Amino acid sequence: MDLAPMRARWPLAVPMVMATLCSCGSDLGPPDSVADASAGQASDSGAGKSSGSSGNDGSRGSSGGASAGSSSGDAGSGSSSGSSGSSGTPDAGGTAGTGPCDIYASGGTPCVAAHSTVRALFGAYGGNLYQVRRASDKTTKDIGVLASGGFADSAAQDAFCAGTTCTMSIIYDQSTKGNHLRSAPAGGAKNTPDSEANATALKLTVGGHTVYGVHIPAGTGYRNDTTSGVATGDQPETEYMVTSGTDYNAGCCFDYGNAETNNLDDGAGTMEAVYFGNSTDWGRGGGSGPWVMADLENGLFGGQSTAANPTDTPLTSAYVTAMVKGRSGTFGLKGGNAQSGILTTMYDGARPSGGYNPMKKQGAIILGIGGDNSNGAQGNFFEGVMTSGDASKANDDAVQANIVAAGYGH
Repeated sequence: MDLAPMRARWPLAVPMVMATLCSCGSDLGPPDSVADASAGQASDSGAGKSSGSSGNDGSRGSSGGASAGSSSGDAGSGSSSGSSGSSGTPDAGGTAGTGPCDIYASGGTPCVAAHSTVRALFGAYGGNLYQVRRASDKTTKDIGVLASGGFADSAAQDAFCAGTTCTMSIIYDQSTKGNHLRSAPAGGAKNTPDSEANATALKLTVGGHTVYGVHIPAGTGYRNDTTSGVATGDQPETEYMVTSGTDYNAGCCFDYGNAETNNLDDGAGTMEAVYFGNSTDWGRGGGSGPWVMADLENGLFGGQSTAANPTDTPLTSAYVTAMVKGRSGTFGLKGGNAQSGILTTMYDGARPSGGYNPMKKQGAIILGIGGDNSNGAQGNFFEGVMTSGDASKANDDAVQANIVAAGYGH
């Protein structure tokens, strides 16, 4: 999203809402922590080992410190596979037979990106979810799952970060495409790299397991400009993220999804990302927000135009599923409570006029920022995927059921 319409207002305080969230693998290679050898993005070389047990219930910290940069000596992500299914309820051991990406694959719209710091998104995924960087000595450690298809091994993070602070240096892509996320580089709206998220700022329970989400204050963000398999041009895709309806602001732009590969505003239709927040500088929904909208570059859209769309209703639950559906000529918005119920269609119809049909998507992936590295937004991220092709309603509904069954906040 272009920063320009908001730039004059950013010296002022940005309205925001914050609240504490509800708190109610297999071995594929050597674990371990490695010291950073150089800056920049390194090649990935297989999955790490995860071990340990989960901790107790916890609640989100309000903010996080961060350090800029990216790491080397990455251990990478593991192989991902799985069978089709409908929802998949986690058992007491922390495994889930079916993940969201298994559901999408069963419908012929496989995940080309699957990011989460809390759980596996494939039923057979036994690799790493994310990497943490220790402030004391700059070494890094991969954090995997307790069991294939299960939840994050938060105890491994706690042990590694004891006595110091850690940031999340990589969020691994669980698909076979290798679309991992690292701190975002400089862009047109901010000419310095973004910070990494504080690794302990967003503590929660999912399915009875203590895990850490990604808390993103203004100035923090992630990106991958060299991706594989992500939709470009006018190709269809489905994108969703699980975020929070209690921690957001009106800054530009808390996005997850498809963006420009050069970190600049390349004009209408060069993005297609899920936005969540209560910005009214472009489009808006009904009421006072927060809303799910589509960031299509140079416009946040809750409908066909930037006019308020009353059917795009506010999503204020502690955990929110926010979804964008991209198709040739049309797009859709869906949202719901990630703890219960079904998805609601907020909009489904024609694309905006003025350069948005056909689309000119470029295929980078962003998290927590706009396409030109606009970094005034805040929010929380727990999981998200991007597919090849527009998924069916039945599969979207099954994915929502899977998210609810995972047990966010329980």
